[in-house]
Amino acid sequence: MPLHRRLIASGLIATGAALFALQPLANAQDAAPKKSKVPSAEVVGEPVSCINLSQIRSTQVRDDRTIDFILSGGRVYRNQLPNQCGSLGFDRAFTYATSLTQLCNVDIITVLQNVGGGLMPGASCGLGEFTPVKLVKKAK
Repeated sequence: MPLHRRLIASGLIATGAALFALQPLANAQDAAPKKSKVPSAEVVGEPVSCINLSQIRSTQVRDDRTIDFILSGGRVYRNQLPNQCGSLGFDRAFTYATSLTQLCNVDIITVLQNVGGGLMPGASCGLGEFTPVKLVKKAK
């Protein structure tokens, strides 16, 4: 039986066996697309094919191709999708299903669109490799 996960905004909502973190859905005003660019990041290791689900603490959808997975201990793995995933950067929410204890580059995510206060499935897209990064803070 596959585990189903729903990731919303910067937090995780699990709809399967485990609940990682619970964050409220943003209201319509907060859901407006952000015009920021993907933050710079320094690669700090070799890409990996999979990350452990139990280690994921939150996610940051950066745009239609980029998701940062924040793991326990503050480690960040950036996933650059091989192709743009329609409205991912706008809706900033996705779900996935896996029968494993890992999320891998062969897995498919589905964008969750906020329609009339409810969530509807949108585009489905493949993941890329997970690259360990250190986010570069902007100098003020």
